[in-house]
Amino acid sequence: QVQLVESGGGLVQPGGSLRLSCAASGSISSTNAMGWYRQAPGKQRELVASITRGGTTNYADSVKGRFTISRDNAKYTVYLQMNSLKPEDTAVYYCSARNRATMSYDFWGQGTQVTVSS
Repeated sequence: QVQLVESGGGLVQPGGSLRLSCAASGSISSTNAMGWYRQAPGKQRELVASITRGGTTNYADSVKGRFTISRDNAKYTVYLQMNSLKPEDTAVYYCSARNRATMSYDFWGQGTQVTVSS
């Protein structure tokens, strides 16, 4: 099993920045990528950004150029730097780990609320 704990959410004004962190523990060697998902009220959960063990990143079109995903392998921590935030970025953000055996994001954190509002 893999345990994921997110932190860093909160309330920010449009145009502001936040950095989310996700600390992983447990059977980390069973994973080969990490991702940040988000779910807004009434909407499906969507993948915002992902990063492989090798550092390859992928972003949703809606956040390209504004969000940056990174990882510190020594600390087993993944970050999501969010700049130029918009009201439509408001959602619960979840950290997830991809299972090497299933190639699915099987492990999830509890989520952290991000609210962008003036």
